[in-house]
Amino acid sequence: MRQPADVLRQIVVISTAVFAVIASFVGSGAAGGTPIQDAAGGALAADATLIAPASPAFSVWSVIYLGLLAYAVWQALPGQTAAERHRRLGYWVAASLVLNGLWILSIQFDLLGLSVPIIVVLLAVLIQCFRQTLQYRPSGALDAAFTDVPLGLYLGWVCIATAANVTAWLVAIGFDGFGAAPEVWSVIVLIVAALAGVVLAFVGAGRLSPALTLSWGLAWVAVGRLVGEPASIVTGVAAIAAVIVVLLVTVLRRLTASRTA
Repeated sequence: MRQPADVLRQIVVISTAVFAVIASFVGSGAAGGTPIQDAAGGALAADATLIAPASPAFSVWSVIYLGLLAYAVWQALPGQTAAERHRRLGYWVAASLVLNGLWILSIQFDLLGLSVPIIVVLLAVLIQCFRQTLQYRPSGALDAAFTDVPLGLYLGWVCIATAANVTAWLVAIGFDGFGAAPEVWSVIVLIVAALAGVVLAFVGAGRLSPALTLSWGLAWVAVGRLVGEPASIVTGVAAIAAVIVVLLVTVLRRLTASRTA
């Protein structure tokens, strides 16, 4: 049964989605802000660290924001108002959108150190969203398309974005890797990213959307290291291996889940 709190939740989700999109325009430089790759002293530029994806990778944000706007509209439809699934998800999604905007603003104000806890909390919130979509199943194909897919794409990308953000911050503060070569740490970070993809595949019964954007980010890390700067064949090959592992495990887990369903 529809309740006043349901309408409030729907309004909050729509409002935060608009806030995130406006913040993204500022972060792109289209609204007078400094492009993310140029802000914070260029710490997040494509050539700043070994884990930084090549510039074309960030075009995925357009797809993610479009999906999040579609979710905001979908959850606001009368048929979704009292759905328990959206009652559970709504404020978590809204929190992720606010954190997304705050992350962009932190970079705009050259607060790279502040951006790290923000994106880590954002990742934790998106993991909670993922858990909720697993616990409260979609009502049909449309619900899955407008809810599970965009949230999965969002989660997968933020996994690799978190790795890149933390790495950029460590480099910016002069972390020397305890004397180990930078490529040792880049491979370790890529292994962790691949393991995250494997965990998501197993927990999510082979959901494709998180694996797609995580693999997208990893693939552009490979491109950046193999044909761009800073060049690193070791890092590039490790990134390619990570893509293969994530996609292969996800597909195998999906096939296994479908056979046992």
